[in-house]
Amino acid sequence: MRLFSSLYERVMLWSRHRHAPRYLVGLSFAESSFFPIPPDVMLAPMALAAPSRAWHFAFITTVASVLGGLFGYSIGVFAFELVEPVLKDAGYYASYLRAREWFSEWGFWAIFLAGFSPIPYKIFTITAGVISMALVPFFLASLIGRGARFFLVAALMAWGGERMEASLKQYIERIGWATVVLMIGVILVAKF
Repeated sequence: MRLFSSLYERVMLWSRHRHAPRYLVGLSFAESSFFPIPPDVMLAPMALAAPSRAWHFAFITTVASVLGGLFGYSIGVFAFELVEPVLKDAGYYASYLRAREWFSEWGFWAIFLAGFSPIPYKIFTITAGVISMALVPFFLASLIGRGARFFLVAALMAWGGERMEASLKQYIERIGWATVVLMIGVILVAKF
């Protein structure tokens, strides 16, 4: 069953679309404050499809993500009472409480780590607003963390270029099914 090959072809086609940078900006902004899908899923194929523009894509992803982070911060400051039930229903409330603990201990570094890692950054942006973290350190940690992450992704894709695209195309079915098996394994281990 060749499920992942057709999906891969579609993603690469979308990444070359003339409006793809606009979609990347929208996704980057939204992910930093409320949307669950990280911008890496668009940034990586776009940088892979056009390695000469990888730095541009990383830059716009970083700027939009930091602006989205400021929006998340605003949600924390002005609308947390409205968002709190959504966090509980979406299963993010435990992450929110953990983020509060991290802030009390790490401050700037908590935002930097959330910006760079796959930890849900939006939880930290909202939490920073709730606890009224100083805006300048929040902005700097976000800019450095998000920038480092997105420029690293773009650099890896640009470095791999056409060779990586050809290799991915060749092995995408194996990679896709291995990922599915790994995810099922993680879920089973977590449940039992």
